[in-house]
Amino acid sequence: MENILIAGATGATGKRVIEILNNSQAFSPLALIRDEEQRQMFEDMEVEAVLGDLEGDVSHTMKGIDKVIFAAGSGGKTGKEKTTAVDQEGAKKLIDAAKNARVKKFVMLSSMGTDDPSQNKDLEHYLKAKKEADDYLRNSGLDFTIVQPGALTDDMGLAKVKVAEKLNEKGEISRDDVAFLLVMSLADPLVKNMSFEALEGEKSIKSALIEISDL
Repeated sequence: MENILIAGATGATGKRVIEILNNSQAFSPLALIRDEEQRQMFEDMEVEAVLGDLEGDVSHTMKGIDKVIFAAGSGGKTGKEKTTAVDQEGAKKLIDAAKNARVKKFVMLSSMGTDDPSQNKDLEHYLKAKKEADDYLRNSGLDFTIVQPGALTDDMGLAKVKVAEKLNEKGEISRDDVAFLLVMSLADPLVKNMSFEALEGEKSIKSALIEISDL
């Protein structure tokens, strides 16, 4: 089994990722937590956790790790300072740590709209931070996948999506389905060194990713 470090494990999407990985036959999750009191949540799920702050040193969190899912972030709802510290600089720190540890793949949860943040004034700073982190990952030398969903909802996932490098439309997608996209992106050689946008759609997640991978 491959050991997967999940940054943002305590967030709404990260928790879904943990649940999926915990029921997998191929992956073993390790939750990255910022505070010791968060450990109990994962112990109750029989999931191990490692203490590490994205605003501090995270190099120690890569011990024994095969791949990383970065699902941490402010969602653009916190102050600019926090967004820069976590979504941008925190992501870059984890990318550096993963590269130094020769991690096999880094899967990034990003956002639709990072190609041109100026088009969304309300989220412009957030999207700029995400874009800088995405570009840093693209240039890191790591194998990567960057998932860029539309607006996230808490609706039950239908496991039906549409994906493309550029969809040229806006819309929504459930956190459940985004979590499955992140986990499926761990599989090699699916969506290797690719970025793609994702919305609710008609194709199964596996079929959509195989098609865009052009295997």
